[in-house]
Amino acid sequence: MQKGAKWPFRGSKWGGKPFRRGVGRRFIMEFRMKVFLTGATGYIGSAVADALLAAGHEVLALARSNENVKRLAEKLIQPWRGDLYNPETVATGAGAADGAIHCAFTTDANAPLADRAAAEAILDAYAGSGRPFIYTSGVWVMGNTSKDADETAPLAPAPVVEWRAGVEKLVLAGAARNVRTVVIRPAVVYGRGGGLVNGFERSARENGAALIVGNGENHWTFVHVDDLAGLYLLALEKAPPGTVLIAANGDPVRVRDVAEAASRAAGAGGRIHMVLADEAFLTMGPSVEGLVLDQRISGRRAQELLGWKPRHRSVLDELRPAEEAE
Repeated sequence: MQKGAKWPFRGSKWGGKPFRRGVGRRFIMEFRMKVFLTGATGYIGSAVADALLAAGHEVLALARSNENVKRLAEKLIQPWRGDLYNPETVATGAGAADGAIHCAFTTDANAPLADRAAAEAILDAYAGSGRPFIYTSGVWVMGNTSKDADETAPLAPAPVVEWRAGVEKLVLAGAARNVRTVVIRPAVVYGRGGGLVNGFERSARENGAALIVGNGENHWTFVHVDDLAGLYLLALEKAPPGTVLIAANGDPVRVRDVAEAASRAAGAGGRIHMVLADEAFLTMGPSVEGLVLDQRISGRRAQELLGWKPRHRSVLDELRPAEEAE
C-alpha cells in the first residue's frame, strides 16, 4: 500500500488495519472488520457469527431482548439494542460498522414491511461509502425450477415470499449508490440440529412418522449451515457489487427420501405421513406454498466466482445412522 493511502475499512477496534494469518510458512494478508449482523441468535445468523469470529472479525449484533443481549455477550459478541421495527436502530448500528449482514426475519404479518425497512435503513446508512451489505433472501423466490437453475433464471416466487423479490431488487439497486450489495439465496438449510430437516426428525420422534406435505415426489436442493456461513464470509470479503449468489451444494434430493432418512435417524423406521397441501395449510399456513415446490438448483456460480468450497456431508449422509456411516 502506498504511503499516505487509507485502509478501506474503518471503525473496528483494530483500526481497520490488516493482520497476518499464518498458513504453514506462508502468511496471508487479510482485513479485520467490524460487521453489523442481524439475526445473530437465529439459525443461520448464529452460524454466520461463528464464522466471522473465527476469521478474526468483530461482530456487532442487533439484539431485541435482554435475553439475546446475554446470549450474544456469552459468545463475545457486542450487542446493539434495537429491532427490525425500529429502522433507526438498524441504521445507526450498521453505520457503526464496516459492513452489514442481514439474516434476521420476523414471522408475523408485518414481516415484509420490517424486512424492507431494515434493508432501506442499511442502504441509506451506506450510500456512497462502498461498504458491503449482504441481504439474505431464499430459493423460494425462484418457484418451481428446471434442472440446474441458477442466478440467471427468471423469478417466479411462491406467494408466501412474493414480496422478497422486490427487496432483492431494492438491495441490488444499491450498487448504483456505491454500496457493495450482495444477495444470497440459501437452499434448504440443514445441520446443527435445525431447519426443515430437523422438523422431519422431530415429527418422527413425536408422532412415529415424519410429516411431509404432498406426496414427497418433489425435489429440494440443500446446503449445510456451516458451508452457508462460509459463503457469507467470502461474499463479505470479495463479492463484486450487485451480486446474486445461490447457496446450494450437491444434487437435488427427492423430499420423500429426505423424510424417510430423517425418520430412520429419529428411530421411526423410515415411516412417513403424507398430508395434502390444502389440509396442511390449515395448520401450517402459507409456508406450505414453499414446501411443495420442486427445485433443482445449482450453486456453481458461488464456487466459480468466490472459490466457495462446501465441505460437509450431503443431507442424506448427515442423517445416516452412525453405524451405517462407518
